[in-house]
Amino acid sequence: MPKKSDAPSQRARLKRGHERGDYKHQTIHAILDAMPLCHVSYVLDGSPVVTPTFQWRQGNHVYWHGSSASRMIKKSDGADVCMAITILDGMVLARSAFHHSVNYRSVMLFGKASIVSDPQAATDRLKAMIEGLYPGRWDMLRPMNDQELKATTVLSMPIDEAAAKVRTGPPIDDDEDYDLPIWAGVLPVSLQVGAPISDPRVLSGVKTPDHAQNFKIGGHNKKP
Repeated sequence: MPKKSDAPSQRARLKRGHERGDYKHQTIHAILDAMPLCHVSYVLDGSPVVTPTFQWRQGNHVYWHGSSASRMIKKSDGADVCMAITILDGMVLARSAFHHSVNYRSVMLFGKASIVSDPQAATDRLKAMIEGLYPGRWDMLRPMNDQELKATTVLSMPIDEAAAKVRTGPPIDDDEDYDLPIWAGVLPVSLQVGAPISDPRVLSGVKTPDHAQNFKIGGHNKKP
């Protein structure tokens, strides 16, 4: 059964595989913090559109950004959106094709998008994105100018309607199939970060910073 939490909204409540559901903020926040890549769904001129982008969380709000010239961004203020985040943890091989599955952690959020219109607030949110990924990098960078800020729109959404869905463990086969001489199990899957490759135009004597040498997906983005 779903773990105890505040009752989810009707559209956030899991209809299928409800035993894998978790509506606690602690679980939802942990998945958001572990995977910056998300997909945001909008309805644009009556048609559904899905766009991949980076998300980051501060408190009980999730943020993402895009070009101020984008039609989707322009029409998203106050519009209903759906955001999905998924982390693939393993390929699950069962004794029948029907019971093959994957181990994963996922979150789906529903809500109304809001544009962060105050320039300083938008700057602070963008700084939080960079610092969440690469601690200490913001103050190393050339300051963002007015034209760059004008060209960038930051959006936010409260994490009020959300559901996590998680699968772990080995395959679950039909009882009679466990006697079959067929290999079954899990192939673990994980993202790996390689060694930094310096831009050929990096000036001589400039060292690779710690946040590049020790980068880990989701490793630094841990906020209350």
